[in-house]
Amino acid sequence: MSARYDCRNQVERAAGVEAAVGASRAGDLIVLPTDTVYGVGADAFIPAAVRTMLAAKGRGRNMPSPVLVGTTRAAAALVEDLGAFGQDLIDEFWPGPLTLVFRASPTLLWDLGDTKGTVALRMPLHQIALDVLKQTGPLAVSSANRTGQPPATTADEAQQQLGETVSVYLDGGPCVDNPPSTILDLTGTIPTLLRAGAISVDRLRTVASVVADNERLAAEAKPAAPHPLEGGPGVKPDAPADDRPSGG
Repeated sequence: MSARYDCRNQVERAAGVEAAVGASRAGDLIVLPTDTVYGVGADAFIPAAVRTMLAAKGRGRNMPSPVLVGTTRAAAALVEDLGAFGQDLIDEFWPGPLTLVFRASPTLLWDLGDTKGTVALRMPLHQIALDVLKQTGPLAVSSANRTGQPPATTADEAQQQLGETVSVYLDGGPCVDNPPSTILDLTGTIPTLLRAGAISVDRLRTVASVVADNERLAAEAKPAAPHPLEGGPGVKPDAPADDRPSGG
């Protein structure tokens, strides 16, 4: 039976975070608020838990989950390298609504789906999410809804869609109606915008030489192995809300 905690109450919040951390470590699913919408999460290093999360949403391996982290150190440990712009972008925009796609470290023992050797990372600007992530380590997190349904902006909406497939629900109240995260691909020579979002290209260009997806050919900077978020059934710049990484 699912447990639900009202994290607007400090006592319940502490108990809820503890329960969510324990559930994640046991391979169960949790729902938590982020700075965009509610997300459903699983321990990124428990393949069975990630498969359960994708199944709960009605997704296949061709739509792998992004990963949320609670510290920049955790992010650096998951990638081959941060490249020429990764650290500067992280310093400027994390925690916040910027998802960065990197080449994943080949030593990682995980299975997020058909990622083609990449990983989409974000640090959310939400204290409850960060409290959980700093204890669990990296979580595979996607929007807390069934595929094709509206993303959940309240714990009630998440529970109505995901029900008993989730072990712990953390209720942080309604999420602010923020734009989805901007998605930036750092696997090529030049950072490439995969989806417009809360952080504008102009702001990104104050830190890095960014090209929009439709400028890629002109810039001759197409990555050798695009992340599934780019093109095909994954996230596109005009993707629906359901395809927001980590719910945003």
